[in-house]
Amino acid sequence: MQKLRRATRQEAIFLTSCVSDSRFSQQELPACKPVLTPGWVITTFISIGVVFIPIGLASLFASQRVTEIVHQYDIDCIPPEFSDDSVGFIKSDKTNKTCTRTITVPKQMKSPIYVYYQLNNFYQNHRRYVKNRDDKQLWSREDERSSQDCKPEAFTANGQPIVPCGLIAWSLFNDTYKFRVNDKALEVNKKGIAWSSDREHKFGSNVYPKNFQSGSLIGGAKLNSSIPLSQQEDLIVWMRPAALPTFRKLYGKIETDLEANDKINIVIENNYNTYSFGGKKKLVLSTTSWMGGRNDFLGLAYLTVGGLCLFLAISFILVYVLKPRPLGDPSYLSWNRNAAGILN
Repeated sequence: MQKLRRATRQEAIFLTSCVSDSRFSQQELPACKPVLTPGWVITTFISIGVVFIPIGLASLFASQRVTEIVHQYDIDCIPPEFSDDSVGFIKSDKTNKTCTRTITVPKQMKSPIYVYYQLNNFYQNHRRYVKNRDDKQLWSREDERSSQDCKPEAFTANGQPIVPCGLIAWSLFNDTYKFRVNDKALEVNKKGIAWSSDREHKFGSNVYPKNFQSGSLIGGAKLNSSIPLSQQEDLIVWMRPAALPTFRKLYGKIETDLEANDKINIVIENNYNTYSFGGKKKLVLSTTSWMGGRNDFLGLAYLTVGGLCLFLAISFILVYVLKPRPLGDPSYLSWNRNAAGILN
């Protein structure tokens, strides 16, 4: 036993000595060790500036070509007699929710023109709200009773399952818009507004709405029980929660060109209750460019970074020319400078 212990100890000492003397432990393996000389630093900053500034200009130019109309209607669609009781107006079944608004097209808008509704101060990213759904139920008819995460919108009072269940589906946006230009109706195409991945892999083609919005408290829009969930694209768009409290969701597409100074008459059904929590509702009409919708931030960000890099490159060039410093000069080491001061 003692011989065995002595042998084990000797082997451990041998392995330790081998490891401590290896090229890996001594950090002697081949490696790339770039030296940031002034030339490399200046060249890198100039390259970034030369690349980023044209990208920023192109992005900003494309964003400026997008025509966007944003119209807030939640306040204007409240009758004067209900100006002090907007919550009572929106909750009442006896009030007329129809509202007519007119907007002017600032410049020509080529089709397709995307119609969005924008909500402010609506926290779809709240943890309890996001979890209040059942993806199995949305995909398969056999799992319609597996809605354990959907309370209180999981089952009816008599125990029947609600399809689709949960607060997200229950609070489905239910304002509607109708457009007319020059006494001609503009058709809004609501096909293809949802992600194809959601339609094909998250919402079943054999799952139909059941007992939806059948309780005493109605949250939002109702669904056609004869149409499967995979074809209810308004629901599919709404069921993808937004990350921020201000968000837009696609309502449809207008596939007709609009000319500058055209007057668009909009008939709005102001049904959705954002007044209880101080939210806002806006209607957005927007064209697109090669980079999508209007987004000035991306172009400004590229311009800012590119301009900053060029400024730093010019600054380093001036410093390098006015006060040159030899690379690797040991006289600039702190201990050498201290030693020179002591000798003096």
